[in-house]
Amino acid sequence: MASPLFQPEIPGPTSADASAPVAVLPTDVRLAVAEIAGAAAAWCPALSPAGDRVAYVTDRSGIPRLEVLPVGGDGPAAALPLVLSGPEQEVVSVSWAPDGAWLAYLVSPAGSICAELHVVRPDGSDARPVAGEDPRATVFAGHWTRPGHYVCSIAPGTGPDADVVLVDVETGAQRTLARGGFLAVTAVSADERRVLARRGPRGYRHVVLVDVDSGEARRVIPLDRPGGIASEDGRFAPDGRSVLLRAALPGPPGADRAGLVEVPLADDGTPGPGRVVLCRPDADLDAYALRADGTVLGVWNAGGVTQLQVHDRADGAVVRHIALPEPVLPGWSLAADGTTVLAELTGPHTPRGLWSVPLDDEGTPARLHSLPRRPDRALSVEPVRVDYRADDGTPLHGWLYTPPDVHGPNLTVVSFHGGPEGQERPVWSPVAQALVAAGLTVFAPNVRGSGGQGRAFMCADDLAAREASFTDVPDTVRFLLDAGIALPGRVGAHGWSYGGYLTLVALTRWPDLFAAGVSLAGMSDLRSFFAGTEPWMAAASVTEYGDPVADREMLAAISPMTALERLTAPVLLAHGDRDTNVPVAESVQAHQALQALGARSELLLFPGEGHTIVGREHLVELSERVAEWFTRWL
Repeated sequence: MASPLFQPEIPGPTSADASAPVAVLPTDVRLAVAEIAGAAAAWCPALSPAGDRVAYVTDRSGIPRLEVLPVGGDGPAAALPLVLSGPEQEVVSVSWAPDGAWLAYLVSPAGSICAELHVVRPDGSDARPVAGEDPRATVFAGHWTRPGHYVCSIAPGTGPDADVVLVDVETGAQRTLARGGFLAVTAVSADERRVLARRGPRGYRHVVLVDVDSGEARRVIPLDRPGGIASEDGRFAPDGRSVLLRAALPGPPGADRAGLVEVPLADDGTPGPGRVVLCRPDADLDAYALRADGTVLGVWNAGGVTQLQVHDRADGAVVRHIALPEPVLPGWSLAADGTTVLAELTGPHTPRGLWSVPLDDEGTPARLHSLPRRPDRALSVEPVRVDYRADDGTPLHGWLYTPPDVHGPNLTVVSFHGGPEGQERPVWSPVAQALVAAGLTVFAPNVRGSGGQGRAFMCADDLAAREASFTDVPDTVRFLLDAGIALPGRVGAHGWSYGGYLTLVALTRWPDLFAAGVSLAGMSDLRSFFAGTEPWMAAASVTEYGDPVADREMLAAISPMTALERLTAPVLLAHGDRDTNVPVAESVQAHQALQALGARSELLLFPGEGHTIVGREHLVELSERVAEWFTRWL
């Protein structure tokens, strides 16, 4: 194995000084970080009805845009994808109409989470917005119900509710199918008289069946039935006589996983008792599809790695295992005949890319031509899953990124994911790989509240339990020290979104454990977060953090802003200046307060970026600044 690109000399412990010189990364490291952070990707595939073309989102131009590419072939056409979005449009997702006449895609105006719905012909003509032009409104992606009809949910921005809206893309006419509280519409019946939509706050979202004519809405699975607490992705069976949906199934902690439930419908639409179609005690069902032959394609999350399986719908038996060339499948599009899936795949060495994966024969998955070039594999390392336990015995695990030829204690950054329902998986992680290129060890844990380990584990940090869940942070650091991975006094904390919040919590509660920190788009005060975020986000987050009125004292107690005087480590606060999910004021107010206290903090704002930094130049700048920050202060 080659030596790490940059292995800083590790001096004895000293107190960091505000006048310490800024660490300048060597040229070869800076070039490596630029290639890692600047690597382009392609995602959100949507196959045409004929299966001969694929629409997708790619950031190869510097911002996410919409392209269409022929599937297969090595000719000149395969090398020239057609760009369908405007030069300034930041594209979020895309969906192909069932007759192939239109593409519907979401656009994030200037980085805002308040998305607009646009349509365009596959040849690039007749492009126009059709919903969400009010800057306060947010359109949530839906799907086509028939040629020319696209259904989605729209939050007006003036309150917490969202309505299910049917858009006629030819005329621009809109018809509301269901009112109030629906952040996602998952299916509409062929006659457009019944709607399956998801409502409810975080951790308790469930699918309801809505009669369009009467407005009556009822749970598909009653609260006291298996899967009734939380369900999503409801779809009508091809004959319309039942509903299939992904639901959290009961079981002991760790085995209370998401599976597939089928619920019959009476002639009047009344749901009957459901039956479990797919269930595994060791894996969560991430997604599913009914194939043309009646079998079910299941996408399983087993310890963070995707397993793709074909199942018998009658008894759930595995018909076929499908090998994948990369470990994680975040998105996909199934061909109309069900024989092929166009898969979005990623791994530790490869950004998201598109692969054609055969499902019924021994064919080999093929990567689509003309998609972004992958970065030099020598610049990235393979993370290793490490299992350990919190002091109270709770099983935890994380992914360890170690620079080549490092076999002992090293400067280490603990990187916390967002969510908190998110999950660290062995995917392409530009910041982690950039830190490794700079000679730092990175440990990305799945602490309490993370997904992929059952419902009980995911809810273990809700409300009053959040205070106790914080102790996973020092337990993780102590494990790294005891295992000889980290050096005392040379540990940093980093995180995005909720991970940024947890970083600030860690720096204020255990200042002696951390020598530096970086918070990207993190909350600093849960009270101001509730006041400033989008109304629908605030309403959905009450079950996660607490009620902003009734639980105000608890929110204050777990907000870093109320304990910033305890923070001693230098902290870098980075944020997109158009973020309305976690408002940019969360980082600004923390920086201003730290400056008033005489603390060492820097504020890095990215113009035109939202909650996620997507611009190529900004991603490179962010990765360089994070690598320099930890190199300087660790």
